[in-house]
Amino acid sequence: MAASIPQAVQSCHELLLWLIPQLDKLPRARRFTLGERIEACLIEVLELLVEAAYARNKETPLRRANLRLETVRHLWRVGFELNDIATRQYEHGAKLIDGLGRQIGGWLRSRDQQSHPAH
Repeated sequence: MAASIPQAVQSCHELLLWLIPQLDKLPRARRFTLGERIEACLIEVLELLVEAAYARNKETPLRRANLRLETVRHLWRVGFELNDIATRQYEHGAKLIDGLGRQIGGWLRSRDQQSHPAH
């Protein structure tokens, strides 16, 4: 990983690499609805994180990425509740999604602290 790439971007990349093969295992009826939606949302998260890495105003793309990740979290849970995702895969994916969310939140907080320093 290059030093200039924020950890959240790398984590999202790694999450996509792990998650896409899991989505490929979904039943056909879900692969082209739930699976594609999860994949598209997570790709959008990656795009927003890359945008934030290069933008002057990082807050807007980071907040949008955080909201989109929340959608991914809910869709992932729906797949599990429909018994289309095994428990171990669900737990691992949920842990990765949660970790990415924490990184985005930390990035947002660090931006807030830089723009509003304590006296």
